[in-house]
Amino acid sequence: MSPIRLLLADDHLMITDALASRLSATPEIWVAGRCAATDLNLPAIITSVRPDVIAIETEPFGASIGAALERIAVVRPQARVVVLTADRSAAHAVAAARAGAVAWVAKEQDAAEFESVVRGVARGCSWFPPDMLGEILRELRAEASRTHGGDPLQALGPREREVLQVMMTGKQGKQIATELHISGETVRTHAQNIYAKLDVHSRLEAVTVARSAGLQPRNGDR
Repeated sequence: MSPIRLLLADDHLMITDALASRLSATPEIWVAGRCAATDLNLPAIITSVRPDVIAIETEPFGASIGAALERIAVVRPQARVVVLTADRSAAHAVAAARAGAVAWVAKEQDAAEFESVVRGVARGCSWFPPDMLGEILRELRAEASRTHGGDPLQALGPREREVLQVMMTGKQGKQIATELHISGETVRTHAQNIYAKLDVHSRLEAVTVARSAGLQPRNGDR
């Protein structure tokens, strides 16, 4: 199995150097590139490095965090974005989730925790601090209600709805494929269609919209 290609983007290069040194002993993760988060060449670096996971410090962007992460998504939409930050703003975490970030890791966490998050997001998981998650979900639910009104799930086809219901149980791509007897590629296609039709950027947002609309997880799992 190929190692996870990781790009570290942080204006404090000593931090990226230290993390890269630590991760060099981890065969599952390969630090494919390092740069400053505010590097004007970041899009070109992402294109060149082709990371599976991008860990970025968003504190320099302040309230523009959403726009910064959306620019990254345009360059490499398949990359999973992890915010690795000293920022403790729940509002910024909400903006990051809305823009497609799948994890928010505080810099005071130890390196082992960061490694665990990177492995998890590469498998399709998400992670946000428990003390922030409630507010993030409340904000995303409220936004989904304002944006979609009525039944936001009406645009989904029967198979897309089934995939979303399995997503709600916390299962990942291969598990969803096995449960629904479809290929992993078909799962990815359905997931992309779900995100597009619900006008969301991540699994977390899609599941939040589904729960707000009253959709029940497949087999009643919660």
